[in-house]
Amino acid sequence: MRLVFAGTPDFAQRSLAGILDAGHQVALVLTQPDRPSGRGMRPAESAVKRLAQERELAVFQPATLKDPESLAQIVAAQPQVLVVAAYGLLLPQAVLDCAPLGALNVHASLLPRWRGAAPIQRAILAGDRESGITIMKMDAGLDSGPMLAQSAIQVTEDDDAGTLHDRLAGLGAEMIVSALSAVETGRASYTPQPAKGVTYARKIDKAESILDWSRPALELARAVRAFRPVPGATSTLAGATVKIWQARVEQGAGAPGATLAVGPHGILVACGVGALAVTQLQRSGGKRLSAAEFLRGHPVMPGARFGQPSKPG
Repeated sequence: MRLVFAGTPDFAQRSLAGILDAGHQVALVLTQPDRPSGRGMRPAESAVKRLAQERELAVFQPATLKDPESLAQIVAAQPQVLVVAAYGLLLPQAVLDCAPLGALNVHASLLPRWRGAAPIQRAILAGDRESGITIMKMDAGLDSGPMLAQSAIQVTEDDDAGTLHDRLAGLGAEMIVSALSAVETGRASYTPQPAKGVTYARKIDKAESILDWSRPALELARAVRAFRPVPGATSTLAGATVKIWQARVEQGAGAPGATLAVGPHGILVACGVGALAVTQLQRSGGKRLSAAEFLRGHPVMPGARFGQPSKPG
């Protein structure tokens, strides 16, 4: 089929690759404008743009889709269907209406749970036992359209946002190819989303990555996983900002943030309920280190306090 694809990060790149490998004709690729990135803050191309250029596809990077010029360019591509995956811009109704077979969205949750921008991180923060992919037909609401397909996967205790993202991206690529086949052959059947069970996955604020040691250890362990690989769970130790990359829940009690025990297998920190054994951490400007490696260069005594930075680090 002839389609327009809209997406920006790695998650979307996997779906675009699957669509191209399945032989569909992508007449136009929409992706967000290049953004400053890295220490030099140089403009960086999105993962979708890089793939589109490798495959010699037409790329369009509007800052908004609300102007007539953007709509005209999409209409000129004459898509039969639109495919959207983690694009990052709202599609006005006029854009949704420009493809006769509608707009399909690849969403990384089991809708109606976790509508919105950060479903992967929110699922981990909430302790969800499963996540998945929903292929839905887009409407004017926020991830509220009828569902064409849905598939669940287990969220394990070892999953972080990075590993869950990668598994969902692969599943999404498979499912959108199957969905397009169903649409092309007239086999597509859409089911309205249930009214019960709606939750919203608001965008991650960097301030959320600052660990609040008054909270239960179980919640902090989830936060470490949810904010790995980005932005990283943040705290302070001896006045210096540190990022905590790996941690596990342990028994223990004390003033929240107080170091209860120190050893090569972790730094045990008291929480509001229970304790968190920090097993991998990183000082600002340094490398990620195991607890044993960190302690060799930065000794920590029992009683030392982990705290909250005044600003996100």
